[in-house]
Amino acid sequence: MSELLPVVIGGDIGAYALARQLNMALHQRVTVLGSAPIEAITLSDFIDVEHLEPGADPIAALKALDPASQGKRGVVMANTDKHAEMLVQRRDELTDWVVPFPSQEAYDAVCDKASFSALCKQVGVTTPREILVDFAGSDDPQWQAPDIDIPFPVVAKAAVGADYDNISFPGKRKIWFINTQAELDSLWEKLRGAGFTSTFLVQELIAGDNTAMRSITAYMDSHGKLTMIGSARVLLEDHAPTMIGNPVAMIVEPFEGLWAQAEKILKAAGYRGFANFDVKIAPDGREVFFEVNARIGRNSFYMTAGGVNPMGVMLADLVEGEQIKQRQARREVLYSLVPTKLLLRYLRDESLRNRVRKLAAQGVADPLRNPLERSIKRKLLVEAQRANHYRKFARYYPKATDTSF
Repeated sequence: MSELLPVVIGGDIGAYALARQLNMALHQRVTVLGSAPIEAITLSDFIDVEHLEPGADPIAALKALDPASQGKRGVVMANTDKHAEMLVQRRDELTDWVVPFPSQEAYDAVCDKASFSALCKQVGVTTPREILVDFAGSDDPQWQAPDIDIPFPVVAKAAVGADYDNISFPGKRKIWFINTQAELDSLWEKLRGAGFTSTFLVQELIAGDNTAMRSITAYMDSHGKLTMIGSARVLLEDHAPTMIGNPVAMIVEPFEGLWAQAEKILKAAGYRGFANFDVKIAPDGREVFFEVNARIGRNSFYMTAGGVNPMGVMLADLVEGEQIKQRQARREVLYSLVPTKLLLRYLRDESLRNRVRKLAAQGVADPLRNPLERSIKRKLLVEAQRANHYRKFARYYPKATDTSF
């Protein structure tokens, strides 16, 4: 493999997971470019941190690293909506870099949740019933939101995550669970007050707790072939307002029927690169596709735990030019960022509880728990972070509910 300069933009658990997987694939140091990386990153033995001033341009910082002057080729990964959109829009500026993200056309087709629903309908994949609310012109005093004829309670969320990331207001949440029209009207006023001019979705609430969720992670190579696929049964999701919906515990297992549907969506979009799907199994058995993220996902390490390092698949395609056979994550393993004792509190199905106990006894996969890291301080911080989930869940989700809200 040619000499590479691997860089991850970000600074959270997901960024560390990407850096760890790049390190595993390349056996070399990895640079993390971020403004406030977590200590699990700054104390790492194999990560070099390049500080990015708040508000600074990450693309300019990448150019300044200038891999060509070192006789290297850059590889850049990121895992937030904002950074993914930036890399898609400005990839032409990064001539010396491998940028494993889709084209602008494919990105728009899957990342706008309204376009995603239309794409799913085209290929026969089920999505929630929804209504689109366009906030263009909402600064006009005469602006009114459309009537919502979906029965309450409903779920509301931004149609384009990157647009929502650009606004701020007190009490902001990633996803909104709305019980009444008055609550919905209040949300519309918050968005107008914050200057939101993009689109919001109101969706039917699909019943079921976190264990009804499924995660799918895929890679479409530069020839349009699905060369990596894997999935996991979600056990528990984060419930902090800005993190809600992010899985914190999963069992890696194959769901081949969902894989086939995901592949149809990606092929119809002409997609290339990594993609991560959120799916929920409704009480009536419907497999409901909520969204696809045009990035690998915060919990990408579950794929490595399941037997396939996504970075190796991507590097084989975009660096080595290899057309590899499809790799599937099939190793059953418990992936968890939270203590097992805490996780078990939220599992109401006894057979699932027993399964988790059995898998936990065999070993738990956590990207931050890296045996190659030598810092005692880092190890203590990682364990303290896991333990802190007791406090977080006591505050935001003290017990499991039938809707997961």
